[in-house]
Amino acid sequence: MATVKAVMGNLTVAERQVLTAVNSGASSLSFVGSGFIVLCYLLFKELRKFSFKLVFYLALSDMCCSFFSIIGDPSKGFFCYAQGYTTHFFCLASFLWTTTIAFTLHRTVVRHKTDVEDLEPMFHLYVWGTSGVMTVIRSIANNHEHLSRLGTWCWAQTGHAGKVTHFITFYAPLWGAILFNGVTYFQVIRMLNNATRMAVGMSDRSYQPDPRSDMKALNRWGYYPLILIGSWFFGTINRIHDFIEPGHKIFWLSVLDVVMAQLMGLFNSIAYGLNSSVRRAIYERLDLLPESFQRWRPKTSRSRGQQQDSELVSLKIQDQQ
Repeated sequence: MATVKAVMGNLTVAERQVLTAVNSGASSLSFVGSGFIVLCYLLFKELRKFSFKLVFYLALSDMCCSFFSIIGDPSKGFFCYAQGYTTHFFCLASFLWTTTIAFTLHRTVVRHKTDVEDLEPMFHLYVWGTSGVMTVIRSIANNHEHLSRLGTWCWAQTGHAGKVTHFITFYAPLWGAILFNGVTYFQVIRMLNNATRMAVGMSDRSYQPDPRSDMKALNRWGYYPLILIGSWFFGTINRIHDFIEPGHKIFWLSVLDVVMAQLMGLFNSIAYGLNSSVRRAIYERLDLLPESFQRWRPKTSRSRGQQQDSELVSLKIQDQQ
């Protein structure tokens, strides 16, 4: 979530209008993408497994974050404060849910534990509790005010204390999550690579494992930490620059800051949500359409629907034992 002073301060009216338009457009794309994943989870019962339930919570957080970013300043006073609180809360919750997904994969693949579903209450306490505490702490050093000229954002920050608090309550957890996800997925990918090589070495000629589906899952997992890095790299640089030179704003950096941060929900919905389980559920519903619509269906859709259940749970490591 971009802050008012850090992004729009000391910019011209035209530049502020551009940033407002960019924010609305990118947030709308994220809202649509996240909403699609939420809708799929609610409509398709076969998707309601624990692994995809975590993706559902991630998409729900992204959708709420994008929604409040779109509506901007609905009025003034209380509503403006509420918009600032909710945007910060749900953006925090979004990347915290990615750490629960990484933790679940690590506990399942590396530690061979099967009790991850029992940890769901702890996940909720961790994500919603941390988001709530960080949001409250941030409000202590912030100056909330209605700034109609700045358009989309309601949460204003003034002074050194507000900027330091912003770093502590948002960017510190963010980069902590990036570091945790990166280390976790590295260990998961290394574990599965070793297991695949062992399975190939121990198998006879009659068994020829197809590594393509596993490698597709491994490559997808490797992208997960990059989503957070790509989404918030320019925002982090912009905050640091604003901290060092508060009177000098870089417009193009502010544009990249806003567009990449607000596209996080879209990136998450594609990487986490559009796995083979979702595609297969959609393809199965397409089979129910009249034949007149079937000719518009891609020929490869049926074969794609027969792939593994989900990149999040394609843990073919039992052959190593």
